[in-house]
Amino acid sequence: MKARSIMFQGTGSGVGKSVICAGFCRLLARRGIKVAPFKSQNMALNSGVAQGGEMGRAQILQAQAAGIEPDVRMNPVLLKPIGNSTSQVIRLGKPVGNFTAREYYEMSQENLKTAVQAYESLANEYDAIIIEGAGSPAEINLHRTDIVNMRTAEFADAPVFIIGDIDRGGVFAWMKGTYDLLPEYGRPRVKGFIINRFRGDISLLQPGIDMFRELVPVPVTGTVPMLNLTLEEEDSQSIENSTKGGFVTVAVVRTARMSNFTDFTPLATCPDINLIYAKSPNELTGADIIILPGSKSTIADMKDLRMRGFDKKILSMADKTPVVGICGGFQMLGRTIKDPEGIEGSDSECAGLGLLDMETVITPEKTLLNRTYQGLGLLEGLDFRGYEIHMGVSATSKEYAQLCTEKDVCIADGKIIGTYIHGIFDSEEVAARIIALSGKNIRPDYSYHKNKQAQLDLLADTLEQHLDTEYILSSLY
Repeated sequence: MKARSIMFQGTGSGVGKSVICAGFCRLLARRGIKVAPFKSQNMALNSGVAQGGEMGRAQILQAQAAGIEPDVRMNPVLLKPIGNSTSQVIRLGKPVGNFTAREYYEMSQENLKTAVQAYESLANEYDAIIIEGAGSPAEINLHRTDIVNMRTAEFADAPVFIIGDIDRGGVFAWMKGTYDLLPEYGRPRVKGFIINRFRGDISLLQPGIDMFRELVPVPVTGTVPMLNLTLEEEDSQSIENSTKGGFVTVAVVRTARMSNFTDFTPLATCPDINLIYAKSPNELTGADIIILPGSKSTIADMKDLRMRGFDKKILSMADKTPVVGICGGFQMLGRTIKDPEGIEGSDSECAGLGLLDMETVITPEKTLLNRTYQGLGLLEGLDFRGYEIHMGVSATSKEYAQLCTEKDVCIADGKIIGTYIHGIFDSEEVAARIIALSGKNIRPDYSYHKNKQAQLDLLADTLEQHLDTEYILSSLY
């Protein structure tokens, strides 16, 4: 029997679509329903390696919530912005090239075909599919080339529930405006609204909900309270400092094109750690650990950091403060970064920080690996999972300490650590040993994985309690 589906769209980006979809995946999985997530097109610099190649981290989280292995069919089209209105297009897990926004929209029929085929394939294997939209379905200039909102609802024959974020204010105007600007063919599919991130007394909001029903012929199916979750988010606008009285300060340098900031979610959830995203060099002062994150355009980000004075600040602290570079950040630790074919942008070369005697050349071939690594040196005795996504080869002229058996993907020179492995902090033991280089030790009994599972269950419980879930799920039965 072919799967039935439900779709969650939003009044805009960052309203909580990804997390609510994860909650419904967990809710259905707990009821014994074989459920999978789906998002036709994702635009994000947070990606991971799954079965078939590269896909968005939001759908990876949703698959984990459903208790299944992530599969690129769950996110058949992924756009990774590289600047100047240009994105790398990933189709079914593999890069197909860099395209401007106009060029991409001219490919809409081809991408729609890919999305339909991926959905149909999943629908033949699962009982239910939870579909996530993107941005807003009310972007009237994009209706003709849409493949991710109402066009997806149409080919999946899915009822639609629209999520609004009341914490931003104006939620009723946002919801009504969205409904009014929907394409005519999509409006009948809307079966309800969800108000997300509510604080306060629900009785004070209820008159507004009653009046809204008189204006829009679709019910508000519930109000989800503000939850202080630390689950992985898709949108960069969700990046925020996590300062909760910890005694270890980890400073992530906030680059303009930062990718895979989900690497730091485990650090943000640890009660012993204050995680800050430093926008200026002065914010690095007092940090116990400095991290250079991944980047979709490493040379451009390196030049930007130098222009803002981060290079001098990092070099002045590096003799005493551990510095960790991940992926693009790893490349920045070297002497030079070269991009002779202009793969990541127009800049062909720039100097790195010179903390490692290393040269990186950006190459067209993308490394996509997801595996278990065996630790060496500082990480001796640890087995940890992680993944690699990079378009570059880094060569050193010095023998550095290898931190795992896979040569040159995780190396150290004293307190300077460079790695191509994303998700390395998902291992509490790895995080603890790296943080110990600062002279401070986090508690050994904290488990990121247990915390994540507990938060997914809390999310599902909250949806059950505050939404009319039986009405929302009625199309599945």
